[in-house]
Amino acid sequence: MGLPITITPISGTVTVAVGSTVLGESTQALELREAGHQPVVYVPRDDIDMSRLLRTDHTTKCPWKGQASYYSIKGKVGMLANAVWTYEDPLPEVSAIAGFLAFYPDRVTVTRG
Repeated sequence: MGLPITITPISGTVTVAVGSTVLGESTQALELREAGHQPVVYVPRDDIDMSRLLRTDHTTKCPWKGQASYYSIKGKVGMLANAVWTYEDPLPEVSAIAGFLAFYPDRVTVTRG
């Protein structure tokens, strides 16, 4: 059985925001589709205002992608804990997402334009 994940480039601009605060815009975002899950948008780290993110000690492990590290978002009304994840050294089959960030859709608004 093959890898249950596909990664494809997103055409157009992706904007990431918390409330009215834009964290970044990218024309290089990727969409990752994993069997049984909603599609996830991954945005290059270089396109996000990293000064608004704070690295945490939280990690998780995915059998298909590897170990994820997390960031909290410093917002105007406080901290959104572990709202961002990244695979800094993903498994070879999903190496395209290395250096990209993903955001929990219930805490961050990701729009495609």
